[in-house]
Amino acid sequence: MTAPIAHRGPDDSGVWVDAAAGVALGFRRLAILDLSEQGHQPMRSPSGRFTLVFNGEVFNHHELRRELQGGGLRFRGHSDTEVILAAFERWGVEAAVPRFVGMFAIAVWDGEQQALWLIRDRLGIKPMFVYAEPGLVTFGSELKALVAGPSFDRSLDLTAITQYLRYLYVPAPRTVYRRAIKLLPGHLLRITDPAVPLPDPVPFWSAEMAAAQGAIDPFGGSEEEAIRELDRLLVECVGMRMEADVPLGALLSGGIDSSTVVAVMQSLSTRPVKTFTIGFDEAEHNEAAHARRIAQHLGTDHTELLLTGAEALDLVPRLPDMFDEPLADPSQIPTFLVCQLARREVTVALTGDGGDECFAGYNRYIRGERLITRARRFPASVRRLSAIGIASMAPETWDRLHQAVSPVLPSSARVRLPGAKLHKIGDLIGAESVPLMYRSLLSAWQDPGLLVAGGRDGEDRVLQVLGGGEPRALLDRMMLADQLTYLPDDLLAKVDRASMATSLEARVPLLDHRLVEFSWRLPHALKIRKRQGKWILRQVLYRRVPRNLVDREKVGFTVPIAHWLRGPLRAWAEDLLAPDALRRDGLLEAVPIRRAWERFLSGKGHDATGLWTVLMLRAWSGRWLA
Repeated sequence: MTAPIAHRGPDDSGVWVDAAAGVALGFRRLAILDLSEQGHQPMRSPSGRFTLVFNGEVFNHHELRRELQGGGLRFRGHSDTEVILAAFERWGVEAAVPRFVGMFAIAVWDGEQQALWLIRDRLGIKPMFVYAEPGLVTFGSELKALVAGPSFDRSLDLTAITQYLRYLYVPAPRTVYRRAIKLLPGHLLRITDPAVPLPDPVPFWSAEMAAAQGAIDPFGGSEEEAIRELDRLLVECVGMRMEADVPLGALLSGGIDSSTVVAVMQSLSTRPVKTFTIGFDEAEHNEAAHARRIAQHLGTDHTELLLTGAEALDLVPRLPDMFDEPLADPSQIPTFLVCQLARREVTVALTGDGGDECFAGYNRYIRGERLITRARRFPASVRRLSAIGIASMAPETWDRLHQAVSPVLPSSARVRLPGAKLHKIGDLIGAESVPLMYRSLLSAWQDPGLLVAGGRDGEDRVLQVLGGGEPRALLDRMMLADQLTYLPDDLLAKVDRASMATSLEARVPLLDHRLVEFSWRLPHALKIRKRQGKWILRQVLYRRVPRNLVDREKVGFTVPIAHWLRGPLRAWAEDLLAPDALRRDGLLEAVPIRRAWERFLSGKGHDATGLWTVLMLRAWSGRWLA
């Protein structure tokens, strides 16, 4: 089971077995803190009660160590793993875990109580998969480790696959396999008997809790005091994540989030921070020049790599191995390549993930919220007719029309990919309810159940959060839904798999839970102002980087996937979408998929992202179900 995940830990490996108890722990180590034998895992507590394997970092381990030493404990090495075990012995598992600041997936065997604890960090930065059948429980950081276990049932969860085609990822706690789950972020799972079904995990923290507490205790200071407090928190959270006994750097996209992280890093460093950027040879998607200007201003040691469609083609066959559960976020390609680039020089890299979900950075929070609010004022019949009218013209036709009239439009009305965005608006206004309106903005396919043989959508957490009464404001429910689903199941899963595939540890300071909790205390006016998101984060960045390098239209880590599918990846895609191949697989309905592919090739059809979900699923099934 440890062999398939050797990339996650190329420096060391270990196994511990208690045959009488029927428990085995295996580990692959990427040595970051205490490179000596004192950091080896599995690690046992001094009393022998607890035996642990642990992926990630507990960044406040120095503080916890001092507290434990004050109570008389002595330590052999200086790893955070040893501190975790000491905390479990001193305070117990349930009381110790909420004291940890960091990213972690922990499995610990309590020999005294004959109980296995599985633990996942608050935001889901580190993964934890669990498989159960009568008499057996296995767990690991990637599904491929479970597949290699003593037994594994590869029966598929068709609802999970249907939801994947909608969202680009399989929403937790489901996995693509019927008998395997993802442990939800911020949860503890205590297992004492593998012969019975898994008990319900227990939360020790959640974004819902943070949102509710933020509403009860809003920030009461002035704007300047809020900016200062965010600045202070950022310095503390970034500084904590700069500790390592190996080379460290940062991934710099040139956007607000990564630029803020790098700016704070450079202010705390006595030498130029190593930064890394991926660019594209298609100008519309290339942010490398922005990142370069930020790096030059801050004085970082900057490395840049330009990606071509041919290089993407070289990587595509490797994606099903790397993402052993289907994941169709096209930015998986540049994410892996920038991690690979960084790994040539560093072992740890900080990233800017999380800023959009915490400080309202996505356009859908600004334009989508306004659009939903306005759409609700019109009768459903009027909205349906409008949606039909928008859908009657292909996105490319809308693009040409927009290009023709753009010289006379105000700058605020000139947008990238207007046809695709207009079709999204049509889907939104045609939806029956507010939750369905927001879900339409997130959907690669508006009716994915039509694509899966025997598939059905089922209720999901996006609809639950958007349809709930709390938080009261629609904007907050949109952000909360993303923090609970899109953030851990897409963005963080993508970064974890892509970084660990290159044996690089990625750290995400903007998702320190104290920063997340602070963000929930802030009023909307400190997040969105003049139709622009992340207002307060920008104010912090302005202190370190000139405004003219910061203020520009948000691009995001986008990929020219449509260009690639019509060009260098077309033959690969055609093989996977061939009618005979689709019918032989038996999982997907050939007719609607072929229709979408042919319309896409003719320039009239579906957004390329939807087709990418099908292609990634087909490539995955060829690797894991053959």
